[in-house]
Formats: sequence, C-alpha cells, structure tokens
Amino acid sequence: GVRRKPPSSPGSRGSRGRPGGTRTGLALLHHEGSGSPCDVRLQLTREVLTIQKQDVVCVRGSSHGARHRTVTLRRQPVGGLGLSVKGGAEHRVPVVISKIFRGHAADQTGMLFVGDAVLQVSILNLSLRPVVHLLRNAGDEVAITVDYLREAPAFLKLPLGSPGPAGDHSSGASSPLFDSGLHLNSNPSSTDPPSPSSPAADAPQYEKRWLDTLSVPLSMARISRCKAGTGKCRSGAFQVLAVDGVRTGVLQFHTARESADWLRAVSATISDLTLESMKMVNEGCSPCDQIVHMGWVRERLEGTSSRETFRSKFLALKGSLLYVFSTAPVSTLDWVRAEKTYNLCEVLFKLHKLWQADDGWLHEDCHPGPPGFAPQRPFSFSVLVGHGRSRVFSVDLGSELAAWERSFQRATFKEVRRSRSKTYTCSWQGEMLCFTVDFALGFTCSDSKTKNVLWRFKFSQLKGSSDDGNARVKLLFQHPDSKQIEVKELEFPDLTAVLHCVHAFLAAKVASVDPAFMDSQSFARKSYVYHRYYI
Repeated sequence: GVRRKPPSSPGSRGSRGRPGGTRTGLALLHHEGSGSPCDVRLQLTREVLTIQKQDVVCVRGSSHGARHRTVTLRRQPVGGLGLSVKGGAEHRVPVVISKIFRGHAADQTGMLFVGDAVLQVSILNLSLRPVVHLLRNAGDEVAITVDYLREAPAFLKLPLGSPGPAGDHSSGASSPLFDSGLHLNSNPSSTDPPSPSSPAADAPQYEKRWLDTLSVPLSMARISRCKAGTGKCRSGAFQVLAVDGVRTGVLQFHTARESADWLRAVSATISDLTLESMKMVNEGCSPCDQIVHMGWVRERLEGTSSRETFRSKFLALKGSLLYVFSTAPVSTLDWVRAEKTYNLCEVLFKLHKLWQADDGWLHEDCHPGPPGFAPQRPFSFSVLVGHGRSRVFSVDLGSELAAWERSFQRATFKEVRRSRSKTYTCSWQGEMLCFTVDFALGFTCSDSKTKNVLWRFKFSQLKGSSDDGNARVKLLFQHPDSKQIEVKELEFPDLTAVLHCVHAFLAAKVASVDPAFMDSQSFARKSYVYHRYYI
C-alpha cells in the first residue's frame, strides 16, 4: 500500500507558524573554506530567508552602541566570581564565558552573558588554564573587558536561545569540553547563592538578542545540496543562493528530519514565488507564448577537463520552446539572451531509472533509509535533442522531478495542439520529398517541387519503425482492409528531431482521446507518492 508520510517533527528547535507566517529554527552555518561552523537561527517568510546570530546589545544607558563592555566583579566568599570559561588559544578561539551561576557575582552585574569573549589585552592570547589561574588570583575585585562572540564555534557547545542573562544560568555541571572543573567559583558545588545586589539605576542595561545578519530574497533563488561543482550531495545540509549572488552558506541541521522539513519549506516558498513571477510574465504574453514551468537545475558536464562536473542552469518551458539560461531571466530582454533554445516538438524528456525497493520507490543512486533520509545523489532526467545529443539535468527533490516531467508533457501537448503540423525535408532514392506529421491527418509524404501527395497514413496505421541510428528510418504501416504491412523508407538530415516529433504527436493524439493517459505514463509522480518522505 501507499506509505503514509510520518508526522512532522516536534517544534522543540523551531516553529512553522501559521500558514503564510514566519517559520523559525536553529541550524549550523558553514562558510566555504572556513573552520568550525557557528550556531544561527533561521527565519523563513513568504519572500525572504533571514539568518540571525546572537549578540548582546545595550538597550539603556550611556554605552548604547558600544561593542566592548568592561565589568568589575567583586569576588564573593561563597561562589567566587560565579562563572566558568572554556576555549583558549590552544583551541584557536578566545576564552569564552560558558556558564554563569545564578545569583553570584557575574550574574549580579547584569552585563555578562554566556558567549562573551574575554578581550582584556593581558590575557587575550593565553591558553585556558593561565587565564583561569590569573582570574582566580587577581584579588577581591577583577575588571575584565568582554565582547560577545557572535560566531562562537559550535564545538564550544554554548547554550542558545536565551534572551538575557537570566536565561544563561546553569544548574547542572558544565560541558566536559575543555573546561571540566575550571570554574571561577570558590565552591562551585554550592547551590545557595548569596543575596543579589541591585544594579544602579543609571547603569547600562544589556540584553542578548537574535539579530539579522543576512537576508536572502527567495524570488528566483535556488537551493543546492551538492558540493560545489560535483554531483555528490551533502548529508542533512544545503545552501540557498539568491539571483543577485547572495548566498546563505551551508546550513546543516541537527536531524535528518529537520533538514528534510526545511528543504521542503524553502523549496515550496521558492516555487510559490516562481509561480507568481510566471503569472506576471504570462499576463503580457499571448496564449500561445505562455510559460508552463521554469526553475533551476544542475547540468552534468561531459568531456570537460575542469574539475567541475555540474553547473547550474535555469530552464523554462515557454510557448514552443525549451529555454536554457546560465542566469535566471528577470526582465523581458533576458528572454532573447538564452544560452540555447529547442523546439518542444523535437526534444524528448527521459526520466533516469528509478527502482522499487521493499520500503518504497527510490532513485537508482540512493539507498534505503529511515524517514527523513536524504539521497546521496540528486534526481536526474535527460533532454534528448537533435542529432542524437542529450543534456543531463538533476534536481534535489522528487517533487521537483515529478513537476518537470508533468510540465514537459503539458508544454509539448500544448505546442502540438497549437502548431497542428510539422514538415521536414527528406529524400529517398535521390528524390527530394516533404514529410509532414499532422495532428488531424497523420503522416503525409509529398513531392517537394510539385507538392503532390505520394502517400498518406493515419496515426493508427503506424505499427512499427526502425532506424540505422544515423539518417535512415523505416516506417511500417498497415492497410486497414488487407491488413498488409507496407514499408516506407526515408532519409532525414536530423533523424532524431523527426522521431521526437513523431513521438510528441502520437502522445498528444492519445492524450486527446484518453485524458488519463498522461497520468498513467508519469513514472516520477507514481514514484513520488511512495517516496515523498525520503526526499
């Protein structure tokens, strides 16, 4: 039976919000060529994906807008300075406050936060233990200068999501990473904090907030799960690239389910915006020149000496043509600057092999996995063009593959119904002839000079064909009365284009008689019904 889609993941790390509202969640951000990833929060609206990083801001007082804070801590008999630190030069990161104990000295200042990097010049480049020793033995009053480390490496495992110092408290043991036992408390096991002191009324007030650092417009944007220039997908990660070149960096999620949910959500938002763009363009076009579908794909590069094996392309099915762009068309003039165009009646969409495993439909390059499992290679299809050439494209989601298959069928059907007939020059035994494929009449061969009809057969009379893979084709027609087979041989300059045209007209003819024919032929959509959670 059909595999049911498992329930969506709980909202412990993010929320979808109401339909059309804002979706939020946490992720790890990797910058290409950089070191450790950092924690970020994502906000997805109907037009923009925003990346936020935590920072400490002065919301009241004379220090408003200042980055650095100098804080004087008064060591207490019980609890000491009331904080823990980790990191250090030996780990190529600053010494960072990793824990603030409730009610103790650091907490009472209201000016220190988990994630603050200690910037005092005398200890800036020291490893962790000398810093701890210095602070422990600095006397009853310790003045430290700090600045919030906005891109704290994820391996520090600092807590996230706290709006202010009151949320930075920790009641348990500190992380065992780097700083186990390196608390700046005289008795870190004590659970009885001293009586808190009230800050001065005119003292600056600080809060930890999520601040926008990057906004990526999603109109005509693209998603990439593959490593740059390759066909190999990242596991549980992707990046978003805007049409103006802005990119998020690689976003990695805590679970495969979160990654799949965010991938679908961002993809759906881009698709909705693309549909709006199509509607705007179609309003200014004639009915025969409408856009049926468009979007980003990756093309496999063949016979190149470069390390790059895939390159992003923007495809559009518009009117009678398949457009191939290197950049998305954002203006009317861009449509005449396509890298290549193909007549839809002369190309053939070919879905790359899928196979059925026990747990559902999977792509040939994938392996079975649990819910939320992401294929290691993208979903692929070919567009077979003239002279036996083909172009191989891939997408990241099975739903995208199904959309392209459905759209190619729709666009080709519309073009056949619009054009009604296609005529090609051919020859046989030295005679120049014209071969016409007509939606109403079938196949007609006529003399190229006199236009006299030499023979004509209906679509239903075509019983088979064979070709030499080069220029010559044999068409086998059956006479309705005698049931005898008559063979017609012809030679074409571009045999592939003619065969694709015959296929397009035959498919359109069958679809006009049986509207369910297209759905019955849609292998990707049938696969997607079973496979929809694994993509």
